[in-house]
Amino acid sequence: MPRTVDTGPQHPAPSPPETRTAVDTASPEYLANREAALARLAELDAEHAKAIGGGGPKYVDRHRGRGKLLARERIELLIDPDTPFLELSPLAAWGSDYPVGASMVTGIGVIEGTECLITANDPTVRGGASNPWTLKKALRANEIAFANRLPVVSLVESGGADLPSQKEIFIPGGALFRDLTRLSAAGIPTVAVVFGNSTAGGAYIPGMSDHVVMVRERSKVFLGGPPLVKMATGEESDDESLGGAQMHARTSGLADYFAVDEPDALRTARRIVARLGWRKQGPAPRQNPVPPRCAEEELLGLVPGDLRTPFDPREVIARVVDGSVFDEFKPLYGPSLATGWAELHGYPVGILANAQGVLFSAESQKAAQFIQLANQRDIPLLFLHNTTGYMVGREYEQGGIIKHGAMMINAVANSRVPHISVLLGASYGAGHYGMCGRAFEPRFLFAWPSAKSAVMGPAQLAGVLSIVARQSAAAQGRPYDEEADAGLRAMVEQQIESESLPMFLSGRLYDDGVIDPRDTRTVLGLCLSAIHSAPVEGARGGFGVFRM
Repeated sequence: MPRTVDTGPQHPAPSPPETRTAVDTASPEYLANREAALARLAELDAEHAKAIGGGGPKYVDRHRGRGKLLARERIELLIDPDTPFLELSPLAAWGSDYPVGASMVTGIGVIEGTECLITANDPTVRGGASNPWTLKKALRANEIAFANRLPVVSLVESGGADLPSQKEIFIPGGALFRDLTRLSAAGIPTVAVVFGNSTAGGAYIPGMSDHVVMVRERSKVFLGGPPLVKMATGEESDDESLGGAQMHARTSGLADYFAVDEPDALRTARRIVARLGWRKQGPAPRQNPVPPRCAEEELLGLVPGDLRTPFDPREVIARVVDGSVFDEFKPLYGPSLATGWAELHGYPVGILANAQGVLFSAESQKAAQFIQLANQRDIPLLFLHNTTGYMVGREYEQGGIIKHGAMMINAVANSRVPHISVLLGASYGAGHYGMCGRAFEPRFLFAWPSAKSAVMGPAQLAGVLSIVARQSAAAQGRPYDEEADAGLRAMVEQQIESESLPMFLSGRLYDDGVIDPRDTRTVLGLCLSAIHSAPVEGARGGFGVFRM
């Protein structure tokens, strides 16, 4: 298990109140929701299979024929037996011209009892070359490592940048070098295990890591390979003398450890992590947490296929948190946003969950107060999204919805406790921001297959464009083409619908993964454990001006 700090004697868990649930698992509505969820999960599994398949059978077989392990096999040998690996951004590059997964595996795993951020090039995809989505995925992984103080272990086998796309990689790619040096400067260890090529710019990955392991007759680390050296200097050389593991172990000193094969290299990496003496800086969880009293399997049928149909997020909470216990804060005020306290795998959390979709002034003010309380008590926040945004209309504008919505967004933006977001259903408009969307830097953000996110719903957006076009035609005194309008609305709705779906958004790394609803408690538990590798401290003031 990951190491935790000793925080002294713990108070006993509060006596749980009776758990009430209104879910009828035999109702036609529930069964229809469940079937729709299973269909979406089947589609998701098919896309995940593409990432796992790497470059396809031909290149997988070629790689194995060289006596090499696949990226995920290397990770499996690296992490502790029978411990989970939380893979991040598995659908990166989905919908682009590049393979799903972006030729890299990233995630969090436990090595010798220490949670680490692990990255592994997939050499079956164009030799592990980095494309623009590989870069985005690697940078997101480094961001997670830095925010949560997770040691970084890089399993390297890459020929560097995918040259045809260099214009999109070279300039921003320098951030990878920056990140490695900043991680080291912050006292966060970095380990590079080189299994094959690590050339050109990729040579700086081991060059800037704290600890470097190379494999005999396999590792090749050089700024320029023999053809480039020949062209640039006229010098004749070979891979081994130019950048082989033995040369770097004996002559250049770049290799700190010399491994005889891949399993030996992974054993060495495990010993390096074991010797770090790494300790968590956040408070330890309550021991022996009680699982939910409501079945996690039932999460499949809670979200309607039509997101305009509301659902009660408390039913989700009851199937995720310890003992299904949720102590609600201000339950009668601003009822379309549920706020309250719970524990999850023994870690305290404050939860904000959209109950009826729309955020009004009362909900916004309640959220701001609740976020301040969580910061006062150093409690992480969990945001469960199902919102169409802040309420519009004359009455609400006159009632101050802008300043109250801004108050909530201000509180989220300036909160210092860790945030986790999960998109359950809709996440539209500024409501996405107020519920800590990607731009507000939650430590982790995941989506259910039922989730959708955009400026607004497809029908609303198409309707707005139609109204604007109709008004423009009237202002110019020309007749309005109703047939063309219908076609435009249908086209816009289809476009926005496709661009709102979780796989589309996940492919662009707007989340850290699309997860099976039944895995929500496990995923959140792994995230909370990783978060507590760093200190958990809230803001003490510093929220800026709240407009009253």
